[in-house]
Amino acid sequence: MSFQLVAWLAVQDGAGRLLLGRRDGSSYAHGLWGLPGGRVERGESLAQTAARETLEEVDLVVHPDDLTCLGACRYDLDSTQGLDVFFLARTWEGEARPLDKTSEVAWFAPDRLPPDVLPWLPSVLDAHLHGAARFTELVDGRDGLRSLF
Repeated sequence: MSFQLVAWLAVQDGAGRLLLGRRDGSSYAHGLWGLPGGRVERGESLAQTAARETLEEVDLVVHPDDLTCLGACRYDLDSTQGLDVFFLARTWEGEARPLDKTSEVAWFAPDRLPPDVLPWLPSVLDAHLHGAARFTELVDGRDGLRSLF
């Protein structure tokens, strides 16, 4: 069983809306809306990964030093284990547009996400963006997301 380390970026505009991209051609969750993000590459910091993936997927330039870490979620689901680390950006350069593995982009209020969003995203955003949880877990056999602190 492999372990995945993934960094995600919540890009939030002045109205509080979040930028989501529809995943296209990805090995994970093709066709669903999600945050820009991906696996951490060797030699990269978590914030660098979030910035790189955001540029590659939605064409926004964010500076790793300007990102705020929202927290992390460990998961052990469907024989996959990993750790997702979530960052927040409120400043960026450029206009969002779909690029690599993204078919469209749109801004959504956090409480009005589209029905075809990554299934875990609403609860993770609620815990980390609104609830200020620093660490959560999703584990097979448990009912939903568990905030640990």
